[in-house]
Amino acid sequence: MLFILSVLITIAAFFVWRNATKQVRQNNIAFRPVARGSILAAGVFGVLALLQCFTQIPAGHVGVVDFFGVVSDNTLRAGINVVNPLANVIKYSIQTQEHKEVMQVLSREGLTIGLEVSALYRLNPDSAARVYKTVAGGDYETIILIPQFRSISRAVAASFQASALYSTERERLGSSIQEELAKTVAPRGVTIENTPIRNVALPTQLTEAIEQKQRADQESQRMEFILTKEKQEADRKRIEAQGIADFQKIVTLGISENLLRWKGIEATLKIAESNNAKVIIV
Repeated sequence: MLFILSVLITIAAFFVWRNATKQVRQNNIAFRPVARGSILAAGVFGVLALLQCFTQIPAGHVGVVDFFGVVSDNTLRAGINVVNPLANVIKYSIQTQEHKEVMQVLSREGLTIGLEVSALYRLNPDSAARVYKTVAGGDYETIILIPQFRSISRAVAASFQASALYSTERERLGSSIQEELAKTVAPRGVTIENTPIRNVALPTQLTEAIEQKQRADQESQRMEFILTKEKQEADRKRIEAQGIADFQKIVTLGISENLLRWKGIEATLKIAESNNAKVIIV
């Protein structure tokens, strides 16, 4: 509309300038202010009409061209693009966005779990025109992504046990939600990058039972460590005692009566050779 209005004003201003110029020539009078104003208006609105032939797409966006209901399959990339001035350009963000959900889901055993999960997603640039044509108002987040995200999160959580989500299975739950959600929304032009699990709130009784079991497991592991250490210490003492016994046995077998007599003679000789006063009895 702005393009058409600018063109009409430019044409009208041109004719006003032309008529004013003709009157100046015929009557040999000074150049009228109307002529100056009309040529200025023609120039301004002419430039404005020319600018309508260009559109600027911000970084991280694409443009969809709608010419009176005819939508082009070729999207406009970021930057300045030449377009039909009568066409409408709809801009879509292709940047990564986050949608967070806090919901109550049921586990495989029927327990209610508080689940806080996010979806990191972005629009496929090549699918922007199809999204504009097939999704009401082009609002793919509200119509396509969010309902499927909620439904799939509940369905996937129902295949996990609540106790497993307390520790080891949390990452696998996020991966399963991402996989199933990507299968559903990818054909509609939405790319799922990740679905991280922010928090899992288990029932209080189940949490206490899991914590008690973990404490019991830790205590059992501690007692097993103590028993192992005591067993190793007993083995060490047994080996040490066996070594002492073997030593005594070897020494006993090597001592004879003649050896003891010889050792006695050696000791007597050493005492006799000393300078101290002594009495030796043999």
